[in-house]
Amino acid sequence: MTSVLVTGVGGGVGQSILKSLSGTPYRVVAVDGEPLATGLFAVDKAFTVPYAARPEYIDVLADICRRERCELVFPGLDAELIPLSKAHERLRQAGTTAVVSVPEVIEICDDKLATHRFLTDKGFPSPRTTMLTDGAAGELGLPLVLKPKAGGARSRGLHVVRDAAEFAYRLATLDRGNYVAQEYLDGEEYTCGTVSLEGSCRGVIVMRRVLRDGDTYQAFVVRDRKIEEHVRAVADALEPFGPCNFQLRMKRDEPHIFEINARCSGTTYCRTLAGFNEPLMVADFLTKGIEPSFTVREITVLRYWKELVVENDRVQRLMIQGELDGDGRGL
Repeated sequence: MTSVLVTGVGGGVGQSILKSLSGTPYRVVAVDGEPLATGLFAVDKAFTVPYAARPEYIDVLADICRRERCELVFPGLDAELIPLSKAHERLRQAGTTAVVSVPEVIEICDDKLATHRFLTDKGFPSPRTTMLTDGAAGELGLPLVLKPKAGGARSRGLHVVRDAAEFAYRLATLDRGNYVAQEYLDGEEYTCGTVSLEGSCRGVIVMRRVLRDGDTYQAFVVRDRKIEEHVRAVADALEPFGPCNFQLRMKRDEPHIFEINARCSGTTYCRTLAGFNEPLMVADFLTKGIEPSFTVREITVLRYWKELVVENDRVQRLMIQGELDGDGRGL
């Protein structure tokens, strides 16, 4: 049985990958920096690892991949993307392929101003975006969106500014060096998933979504040819490796992408339920040479909490030893 490693299983992205690979022919090994990360207890083999910023992170990960014979690594956290990308050859020596894009692609996606410039340079529409300055409101008009230039996640630090008084307040309290001002686009929001392999986009899924506290709360899978073709064209221009996530709204009936994440998404499992299993398609292609195939079902996905019961001795074992064998229970 082929083994794959999934990182960051305490968060929504990592857990979404775990769920997508559950019940498939792949044996999943889970890792996280926190011993109480829920996903560690949802698989048969789990480890705690250093945080990605620590110098020993890659050494520990490579050692786990070697011992567990993991052929692939799927990252579940943004902070891990650049370290894994830069260690791509090092992990290959351990017999493992990191499903992560080259650093240049990751940097374009992580930097909101670079994302805007990439899209406009390639001829794609994008919400007008500038660094946060005194004149941003006059240049873009109100309302506008203020968001971290780099390092943002789950809408943390995002502000929709609707009047001059609030704009003045945000100017005085935000770090202008790491904030952009962006044209506000009204209307429904879409999150789209792609799978790109060997420089070509092999598939697209489109979901309209409703957010709650920065996370997708309700997802509605739709077949929209205009959005699908637009996202495919952008993915082909960007050339990510593996799964990629695009968020957009419509302006004058044209898709305007405002965020790209060069990784799986917190809604990856929602897409799997609709017939578009990104981790499985990538794993099948990279380990077995099977071309991606899918049939998208137009469904509604309503999300809710589900409890995971863990015996105390398993928790103690992981906290003390940093390694866990046992009967995993699905999320």
